[in-house]
Amino acid sequence: MSNYKLPLLVGAILTLTFATSGAATPALDDPAMLGAFVDGIVKPLMATNNSPSGTVAIAKDGELIFAKGYGFEDIAEQKPVDPYTTLFRPGSVSKLFTWVAVMQLVEQGRLDLDTDVNTYLKEVHIKETFDAPITLRHILTHTAGFEDGGFGYLIINDPANAIPLREAMKRYQPERVNPPGIQTAYSNYATSLAGLIVENLSGEPFSEYVKKHILEPLGMEHSSFEEPLPEGLREHMAKSYTAEGGAYVEKPFEIISNFAPAGALSATSVDMLRFAQAMLNGGELDGNRILSAATVEQTLTRNFSQDDRLMGMLLGFYETDYNGSRIIGHGGDTQWFHSFLGFDRDKDLAIFVSFGGPGGSAVRSAFVPAIYNEFFPRDEEPPVPPQDFAERAGKYAGTYGFWRGNFSTIEKAFSIGSVIKIAPTKDNTLVVAFAGKTKQYAEVDENLFREVDAGLSLAAGISPRLIAFQENDAGAITGFVFDGLPFMSARKLPPYATPSFNYALVGLSFVVLLLFFLRRVFQRREIALMAAPDRTALNAAFYASSAHWLVVVLGAVVISMVMNSLMDGLPTSFKLWLILPIIACLLSLYLAYRCFRVWQQGLLSGVWARIRYTLVTLSALALCWFYWYWNILGFQYLA
Repeated sequence: MSNYKLPLLVGAILTLTFATSGAATPALDDPAMLGAFVDGIVKPLMATNNSPSGTVAIAKDGELIFAKGYGFEDIAEQKPVDPYTTLFRPGSVSKLFTWVAVMQLVEQGRLDLDTDVNTYLKEVHIKETFDAPITLRHILTHTAGFEDGGFGYLIINDPANAIPLREAMKRYQPERVNPPGIQTAYSNYATSLAGLIVENLSGEPFSEYVKKHILEPLGMEHSSFEEPLPEGLREHMAKSYTAEGGAYVEKPFEIISNFAPAGALSATSVDMLRFAQAMLNGGELDGNRILSAATVEQTLTRNFSQDDRLMGMLLGFYETDYNGSRIIGHGGDTQWFHSFLGFDRDKDLAIFVSFGGPGGSAVRSAFVPAIYNEFFPRDEEPPVPPQDFAERAGKYAGTYGFWRGNFSTIEKAFSIGSVIKIAPTKDNTLVVAFAGKTKQYAEVDENLFREVDAGLSLAAGISPRLIAFQENDAGAITGFVFDGLPFMSARKLPPYATPSFNYALVGLSFVVLLLFFLRRVFQRREIALMAAPDRTALNAAFYASSAHWLVVVLGAVVISMVMNSLMDGLPTSFKLWLILPIIACLLSLYLAYRCFRVWQQGLLSGVWARIRYTLVTLSALALCWFYWYWNILGFQYLA
């Protein structure tokens, strides 16, 4: 059975149990029932997804109604997780504290959301790629237009390699690929830039500012942006683990100091709920205020959406729709922890979850949808596909990629397969394939589609309910956005940027080069008897073919060895490997010259031999194009 269907099964069993006892819809105020339900969701998912540690905390109507740890803070010592004292890494949920810090300075009149951010920067200057400047409003709505990146500097293992925030912002500034305010593309760099502005205006290091102005006022005593953690907290940090060879292997504490405002927080689940409760209370908790009620309202008002029919971006926070309920919050992932903090203003409900290990994301993704399916269900008839949809279905078909991606460095090559494929079906729907899963969507309005089986998808926490497509003035579809992912708009890819084209191009090219290589090896005696010009031509093809095969074979070996450490730094072996594509392309250019001479001088044994030689040449040049397009050619990295 799929791990993603377990919450649905558990929820169905519990719902049937409570319905039989006379409670059609269970209530959150029954501690025994709530505990049984949460255990029924969390424990099987953790067991089947290799998650060694987890924590759940829920608050309702201003009261903590559930807080529990699962698994072990330290496996070797068999130390169980404690929701009050065990710290987890909430990853990008940390950004919410950065946004609150920004809004504190806005509230004080020291920052303006619509002023060029270069006004507030000192050592760093944002490139003026487009006429319109980037503002903090763009940053808080993830519409600044930066490309994404992180190899070698985003998450590191050695604290000695951490550099000051201002230096990191200067050294690792990404390219701007969109004018601001046009497309959403999640940006760790832009968030960290906002943290640097907080540093510049406050005169305090970012971690100290957050501690003094947010953590301490809210009584978050087991939380910190410091890395490594200060004494007193370090011993309570849940250890990082991955699953290798059927056992959990401990990994180093992740250092995110270079981009601290984007994800360096460590915190307990109960502490995180104190932050959420303050936002629910209009910026105040236990008599201490971090924002005025008016500023909280400004922060939690929608500021940008690619389509007003979907959930959108607030100021840093974002909206998600669960069974018609508007949840405000943020998800977060490090390499080893997967978290979500959300609060429902209408229901005065707040939830925080975090799970460790490689399968923690599956547990995290399933949890909140399962809660809403169980306690706040909504019956909704599936959409009926229009009978005439086939007439316009073709314009939506294609391959799409998120704007959150890399365009200028070798990281681009690692995203070649990260696409969404959309195709029409015979049932007048669209099938959407993403991350190994497929779902059907039916048209419900102009360029708006709703999932056919939304109930199952919500229970599994794996698919958005709505998709809204973007259309240009000529009526062509240019992209789309998923509901609940307002920070991740997608673009329609040209054919040459799709995996199918590139895999076919590379595969066919290497087959041609391999056949030539084998022919060259088995006919070496005959070739030795050829005239010198013919031998020179064939040797040129042999050297180019060999070089390209070295690129792919040694590349596979090197990348398999270093893949898990690329965030921490680019190893020397990886950098040395990048010499090979350069050599292969130089040899391919020489091969192209020899091909010209072959035709010019009528070399080799006849027209068909020259045609075969030309196919080898074109295959080698096609691979050079591939290296160039995907930034494999040269030393294109920031680390």
